[in-house]
Amino acid sequence: MLVAMTDRRFPLLGVLALTLSAALAGCGGDDEAGGGDEGGDEPAVEAPALSPLTGLPVKGEPRHPVLAVKIDNSSSSAPQVGAGDAGMVVEELVEGGMTRLAVFYYNDVPKDVGPVRSMRATDIGIVSPLGAALVASGGAPQTRERVKDADIKTFTEGAAGYYRESSRSAPYNLFMKLDQLAKKVKATETPTPYLPFEEGAELPKGKPASGLTATFSGGSSTTFERRGGGYVNTDTFAGEGDTFDPATVLVLRVPVGDAGYLDPAGNPVPETKFTGRGKAFIFHGGQVVQGDWIKGGLGAPVELEVGGGEISLPPGKVWIELVPKDGGDVSWTK
Repeated sequence: MLVAMTDRRFPLLGVLALTLSAALAGCGGDDEAGGGDEGGDEPAVEAPALSPLTGLPVKGEPRHPVLAVKIDNSSSSAPQVGAGDAGMVVEELVEGGMTRLAVFYYNDVPKDVGPVRSMRATDIGIVSPLGAALVASGGAPQTRERVKDADIKTFTEGAAGYYRESSRSAPYNLFMKLDQLAKKVKATETPTPYLPFEEGAELPKGKPASGLTATFSGGSSTTFERRGGGYVNTDTFAGEGDTFDPATVLVLRVPVGDAGYLDPAGNPVPETKFTGRGKAFIFHGGQVVQGDWIKGGLGAPVELEVGGGEISLPPGKVWIELVPKDGGDVSWTK
């Protein structure tokens, strides 16, 4: 047996002993001891990046943050531009019983998006979980102050990329060259998933549902039909070939309060309280599963429960309907 001598009085002898011992160890391959694996450890394979909006694999991460654009959702907005490239859409109630869309972009950013409209306090709970930048025409002073206090970066009219479309009338003629803005704003953090996506997730057994209607008020509703494995918004204002066709429609019943001010027409401005807990209706694969949504705070992601247990969603594009629990409704056809 060789002993490596490391005493300072014998430096050379110690080095020679260590060298010889290492050489003999390398030659004494004992098959029964598990030696002889000449390949060594295989290099680790990096998991693909996943979109925080869809849970689907993507190539790399953009240098810009998630961009949430407020888009008009009335006949005056037709045709809406840019929805087809979105990763997620959230529909929210605004004054007069109308709705507006928060349209989210990350990996796919279109050239043009619009018509761009103003922000609401409701948007704080909608965009905060992703650390998204909010693209909106402007907002009431109270709203802008609250959005600022929530540390949400905003890009209002006058920022890079905005322009007026001469063929349309105001206020439905404000558009954004979103690809230009995306090149100018830098991400400060990596966004986490908005929804509980999981590859291979299977939803609990639900009821047959080939179509659905989310009713926000007496004058505003949104209808989807299941087609080709996904869902199609049959009363969309999007341009032809530029529609957002989700794999899942998530209807969340939410409390709605008063934002504390009136719009220019004298209508009270509603504010959706997108935090806490409420009823959830998950439309996917031709069925509806009923459960609950949970959101621990304005900046928290959305969690889903069915029968008291947490569930995950299959990855894919999602349209979220924030339907008032009082005055709203959700119905479906078999």
